[in-house]
Amino acid sequence: MIRLALITPVLLAACAMAPGTEGVRPAPVYEGVETSLLEGDLVQFHVSMRGAAVQEDLDNYAECAAAQYALIRDYGFARHVRTTMKQAGGSRTADAVYLISPSLPRGLRTIDAEVVVADCAANGIPTV
Repeated sequence: MIRLALITPVLLAACAMAPGTEGVRPAPVYEGVETSLLEGDLVQFHVSMRGAAVQEDLDNYAECAAAQYALIRDYGFARHVRTTMKQAGGSRTADAVYLISPSLPRGLRTIDAEVVVADCAANGIPTV
């Protein structure tokens, strides 16, 4: 029993963060966006990134791409249709579909493209 008590603190010390890194997570690496026009105003975005701490990071990246794409097409809004996510190793990918629109579309997950693009820039998230 005494040996176990001596080993446990050593194992816990090995799991501690390096000095000076408390609460600091590595910056995410945005690996790119592939865009495909599906039909009409439905657009598919394949996004990939490393270092996403939570699924929401990848959702935000896809939303930033959709907002910028809407602005490029002279539309002001988009509505999220669906997102499928995968993780392989340290990389996460998402396949997201948005409906872009010149006016505010019906639905719960709508975005104002200008507001979202500005927010993305303020948070360092790249767009298309």
